[in-house]
Amino acid sequence: MWFGYAEVSAVILINLLPHREAARKRRREAFQATMFASFLLGLAIAGAIYWWFQVMITEQQEKNSFLQGEIKVLEGQIKEIASIEEEIAALRARQKAVEDLQSDRNLPVHLLNELVRQLPDGVYITSMKQDGQTISMQGMAQSNERVSEMLRNLANNTPWFSKPELVEIVASNVALTPRDQRRVGAFNLRFQLVRSSEAQKAMDAASSAVAASAGK
Repeated sequence: MWFGYAEVSAVILINLLPHREAARKRRREAFQATMFASFLLGLAIAGAIYWWFQVMITEQQEKNSFLQGEIKVLEGQIKEIASIEEEIAALRARQKAVEDLQSDRNLPVHLLNELVRQLPDGVYITSMKQDGQTISMQGMAQSNERVSEMLRNLANNTPWFSKPELVEIVASNVALTPRDQRRVGAFNLRFQLVRSSEAQKAMDAASSAVAASAGK
């Protein structure tokens, strides 16, 4: 009986080796299967993320295309508006030119009237020339003080003239009679003739200032 038990035990020990090898093989296969499944899962996740980014990129590109189209439409509208504004500005400029021409028809009258008022005694004009809004004037004055007074009058006493400038003054003699020689100053000056619309604004502002002072 004892020998028989030993024989059976030996047989059992010999049969355990294949069993352990099979267990290790199963664990290895299970590990490989797990790794492969993990690889597939990671690949699926990476593919999902890539697909999601592609969808987002596509949507953003569509938005960019839409915005670019709208920007082009707005640029076209802006160009149309700019063109309309230029036309309006041109029309206003032409309208103002016509109004200035109509209002400036009386400028020669205002020029002569104001010169009569602003020239002090002892000053007379020998020649006068107009170039646009610039008036060049030559004349004679009994003294330099008369010329200075005339410049002050032209600068401060009338809204029709502006920026008077003395170009030169030269001492000269004038023969009133063969025996009567007078010492005078031959002057050359220029000033700007103010347009009627601007002169009217200046006169209105002066009237408002006088009325305000009177009210106080």
